[in-house]
Amino acid sequence: MSLPNLSHALVLETPERVPDGAGGFVEVWLAIGTLWAEVDARTGRETASAGAFVSRTVFRITVRGAPFGSPERPAPRQRLRDGHRIFNITAVTERDPEGRYLVCHAEEEQVA
Repeated sequence: MSLPNLSHALVLETPERVPDGAGGFVEVWLAIGTLWAEVDARTGRETASAGAFVSRTVFRITVRGAPFGSPERPAPRQRLRDGHRIFNITAVTERDPEGRYLVCHAEEEQVA
């Protein structure tokens, strides 16, 4: 197994509910750190949603390993951001038995 090329700086973001001032809540995204990553596109497809075409691409994003419970360890329902690009994390697994690297399975959606 070759070493990953961690050449993309991605911002790890987590959702946070904050009061909206009217008795409800809104969801905002808080940046919790920057992770260096290797980003590989896997599959993609186009679907129609509410009268617009949506392109959905699945990515395999490799980052350095971090122990369970660490804020540097990505988790499902978090996301990685590269400028205007957003990768929604759906699952996280270890890439190797020692846990030196993690693989984030993620999706990016774009309205075409």
